[in-house]
Amino acid sequence: MIARKGANKVDQTWMSLITDVGFPVAVTFYLLHRIETKLNTLIESIVTLPEKMK
Repeated sequence: MIARKGANKVDQTWMSLITDVGFPVAVTFYLLHRIETKLNTLIESIVTLPEKMK
């Protein structure tokens, strides 16, 4: 198995987050982060749409 550099710190951060605030809250933050990146892509596409329509 190939270990990523810094993966251990990320794993420790997630584990401490889960133990501190609970599993449902940690999952919620993870999903919100994923949705945010997809929303930014969608916003960029909508902004460039009028130029592509010309």
